[in-house]
Amino acid sequence: MMNRMESAGEARLRYLDGDFEILRAGAFVRCAVTDEHIPLDMLRYWSVARQEPYANAAVSLRRELEADPKLAAKLGRVG
Repeated sequence: MMNRMESAGEARLRYLDGDFEILRAGAFVRCAVTDEHIPLDMLRYWSVARQEPYANAAVSLRRELEADPKLAAKLGRVG
């Protein structure tokens, strides 16, 4: 079990399908879109392909639409 000193600061993760691997211990990661801190125990949204964490579902969708213009066009969300 890590003590508080080992788990302080920003973590570095490898994002997997339905899980993540801790590469560097820390208490949080930064949302790739909003830059807000996400405590590891609250991290629920990320992209395996882009290796990016997201603060919430809406932010995750926003990034997905930015990354895939064809999907955005299908959903009528261009720009």
